[in-house]
Amino acid sequence: MEPRDPSLMELRGEAIGTITPFSSSEEVFQNQTLRPILKLQNDLFIEVFRNYAIKQKNVFFDLSPDKKMGYIENVIQRDIKFRNSLKGIVIGLFTVDEYREYIQNSSNLNKRMMNMLIERLKSQIQLFEQA
Repeated sequence: MEPRDPSLMELRGEAIGTITPFSSSEEVFQNQTLRPILKLQNDLFIEVFRNYAIKQKNVFFDLSPDKKMGYIENVIQRDIKFRNSLKGIVIGLFTVDEYREYIQNSSNLNKRMMNMLIERLKSQIQLFEQA
């Protein structure tokens, strides 16, 4: 069995976004870790959200596109259990060193993570069809 961390790094691929010597540690973490994981897990996030919407009495599917955008944002910000589930999908692909870095500043990194995920889901709203 291969060591976990190098396998994760290979699976995720390169950093996404610009990293300069002036980038904050949060920006570096966002571009080296969060963005590649969100991209890798995109199909899973789509399916997880679709399942959530179905379990919430299908209300989402009857909304106008603008209201769907608001629904995505509202749900991820307010439903703590769902939010924690989404965070787990991301954190599960951290290396040990990344996790150590994450716990030093988890509050700010969680905000970045959820904001990026919200924008990612909103930009793919056309994919949310009722199964």
